[in-house]
Amino acid sequence: MFSNVIELYRCRALIMSLVLKELKLRYLGSVLGFFWTFLNPLLLMCVYTIVFSIFLRIRLEKYPVFLFCGLIPWVWFSTSLLEGADSIIRGGDLITRALFPPQVLPSVTVFSNLVNFIFSLPLLLIFLLLFKVKIGGALTTLPIIMTIQTLFTMGLVLMFSALNVHFRDIQHILGNLIMMWFFATPILYSTTSVPAKFRFISYINPMAILTKGYRDVLFYGQFPDWLLLGIAFCFGFLVFFLGNLIFNRYKESFPEEV
Repeated sequence: MFSNVIELYRCRALIMSLVLKELKLRYLGSVLGFFWTFLNPLLLMCVYTIVFSIFLRIRLEKYPVFLFCGLIPWVWFSTSLLEGADSIIRGGDLITRALFPPQVLPSVTVFSNLVNFIFSLPLLLIFLLLFKVKIGGALTTLPIIMTIQTLFTMGLVLMFSALNVHFRDIQHILGNLIMMWFFATPILYSTTSVPAKFRFISYINPMAILTKGYRDVLFYGQFPDWLLLGIAFCFGFLVFFLGNLIFNRYKESFPEEV
């Protein structure tokens, strides 16, 4: 694990270059270009707000902002997993080159989506001001939550990208898994609306803990639950360790398989 981290640090200039290239190519040829970074989560928020606050009549104060606070971290997470699972296969021409570190490709996917998340934050802050949500000092803890999510996401992306090289069904199963995971995470609803007998799911689901952390900091203006964040960090570190273990197990066979 530590050798992979050291290698990524050594390749930080390459990673930065590939992230910039990925961001430029993502919306190449589209009329609105970079503005889709803001429009994609905004359109999702509008659709879910209409469906769940009007049709299904979920009664939550300032629901659009409540939803947006949980939606943009989820978009970063889910997009990283879906794109990252296919990153080694898509980068086959680089993998076959001598001395190219394969762990760079999954990392580029995670960091490029992290950049999109960061660019979405000003839009979220505008919504917070429009809905008169008080922004307090708890906002300073946002980088801690983002770091935990990066650790957790990176571990899963390393794991799935390596497995997908040998078992191509992974990328198809992953789409359905993410859909179920989305509805099991309190993004469209609050944790308090979950029946008590099922509320334990929120404590074993790292994304539920992180979503609560984002909402505490951004929406409620309070510091996150440090005990829950500690649990999420431990789980994220474990996933990161396992992801590196699986990635190192298969990486020598990547040039032959891609």
